Amino acid sequence: MMRDRVCAARAWAGAHAGLLAVLLLCTAVELALQGADLGLWGSPRWRALAYQNGGFWIGLLGDWQPNYAAQPLAMFVSYGFLHAGAAHLAVNMITLASLGTAVAGRAGQRGFLALYALSVLGGAAGFALLSQAVQPMVGASGALFGLAGALVAWDWRDRRAGGETLWPVLRALALLGLLNLVMYWALDGRLAWETHLGGFLAGAGWGLLLRRGRR
Repeated sequence: MMRDRVCAARAWAGAHAGLLAVLLLCTAVELALQGADLGLWGSPRWRALAYQNGGFWIGLLGDWQPNYAAQPLAMFVSYGFLHAGAAHLAVNMITLASLGTAVAGRAGQRGFLALYALSVLGGAAGFALLSQAVQPMVGASGALFGLAGALVAWDWRDRRAGGETLWPVLRALALLGLLNLVMYWALDGRLAWETHLGGFLAGAGWGLLLRRGRR
């Protein structure tokens, strides 16, 4: 029994290497910052430095002085691997494991990584275009909404091609919208909904363009 479980775990890891790499990278970054926060290693300033250099700052698209030359471009990617704490990381990684498994099962490892990268960029673009925040934006939620967008787009295409009802697609869209409203209220407005929207649109567009059959 134990051997079967080990074999199954190895098979999953082999089939989802890209997803596993993203999970481990995000987790490793937050663990390093958590350890520094607790004084176990490094400096308590690590988190502030990580946000200063890796978070998405709207001002850097204007007249703010970057900490290094590539920062205004690098932040379009780096923000997605930083989180606001252990709880933020846990919620995002659990969601990533679920959505990522579904996407990788349909699009493969390369497809998952391509979609994830596009969704990270789409989330950053949405935040850049729609937000006026002065605080940095961090987190993988833009990419997660991109994965959700692709899954919704695939479901819409499959149902339309098969002549099935589109009600489940509309329900999924409504639930995603409601989720954002609830989180916006629970977080007193401190929600980067612009990132969620940008990621979702990027993922949905990718899902509509990628031609895959049901698997």
